Amino acid sequence: MNEADSEEMLLHLFGFGYQKTSVLSEADLVLINTCTIRDHAEHRALSYLGRLEKWKKEKQGRKIIFAGCAAERLGKKVQKRFPQADIVCGAKSLDKFPEILEKSSLFNTEKTQDQPKEYNKKVTAQVSIMRGCSCKCSYCIVPYVRGEARSIPPEIILENCTVKAQNHPEIMLLGQTVNAYNYKGFTFSKLLEEVCKIPQVKRVRFLSPHPVFIKEDFYKVVADNKKIARHLHLPLQSGSTKILQDMKRLYSAEDYLQIVKNLKQLGFLISTDIIVGYPTETEEDFNQTLNLVKKCGFSFAYCFKFSPRLGTPAAELKEISQEIVEKRLNILLNEIRECSFNAYKNCVGKKEEILFETKTSGRTSGNLWYRTSAQRDIGTLEQVLIKESNGKILK
Repeated sequence: MNEADSEEMLLHLFGFGYQKTSVLSEADLVLINTCTIRDHAEHRALSYLGRLEKWKKEKQGRKIIFAGCAAERLGKKVQKRFPQADIVCGAKSLDKFPEILEKSSLFNTEKTQDQPKEYNKKVTAQVSIMRGCSCKCSYCIVPYVRGEARSIPPEIILENCTVKAQNHPEIMLLGQTVNAYNYKGFTFSKLLEEVCKIPQVKRVRFLSPHPVFIKEDFYKVVADNKKIARHLHLPLQSGSTKILQDMKRLYSAEDYLQIVKNLKQLGFLISTDIIVGYPTETEEDFNQTLNLVKKCGFSFAYCFKFSPRLGTPAAELKEISQEIVEKRLNILLNEIRECSFNAYKNCVGKKEEILFETKTSGRTSGNLWYRTSAQRDIGTLEQVLIKESNGKILK
């Protein structure tokens, strides 16, 4: 989501004649798009903003834009503490970013172009289909900084997908709870169907679904559309039903396991997110998470230590000792490494559909990486026989 928001903001800056540079000393403007889902991410963004004070003073006319979720949470406090920030644009105002630029005295030149030519090189195009989240998980700051879920009209999304598919064979649909999409009865499953009908689209992915919104119509659409990637990043957060209830996740461990079984019958690989050390998590709760991880056989997982976010219900609970949390995290990470190793090894001897993202590498429909010595055109979709794997790459 943050990457997609950044790209959207960049397109508007390109319109004022800006080009991207990887060299800070060359830059006339720095755009910092922030995340606040964990305390560490927010601190990194603020630290970077602080260090830019020297950069800005070195050359007259340099500008800084501080945007996104941390900007939304902190608001006016940012410019009070960091006066070098010229514009602070919170996550709820990103839709108005073009107007903010046009109204600012810092951007008084006429628009010159839409985007530079080199911008179209990536295989995957990200398309936001909704903004915000209406699920009030006890630990999560997102609904507070991004607002309630709002679905974008389907005609706008489909037009966006059609345009981007001219240069990007893979479309990634994005939303905080992407499968909760519903615009006046036009459901997420219906949207998936329509995106698959676009001729230039070779593969469709989406992030991040919520288990509670996976319904029967979704299984049918997936079964009928081979363009839909056989990979789902389905956040678990905990394998203990008690902890899931404390987190207000709206499903049980048994519900989640059944969804995984249903998806695997359709040929899916599943990756996930897991939080370790939620304040009410006992050793037994953690062991239940470990057991569910083994049953699900995830291809990959992002595992995080619980990070209290001010303003959320979970932030008021007493935290578990960091020593215990670190120990649990290491045990979980070792289990996930084993699961990921097996996911790669299980592909040996099978045919996989590869979408090439470089001339010699690409991803399977199940989101595993493949590499070959023979070169292909970027964007080529090809069936290949997997002969070997070291547990980290297919060959």
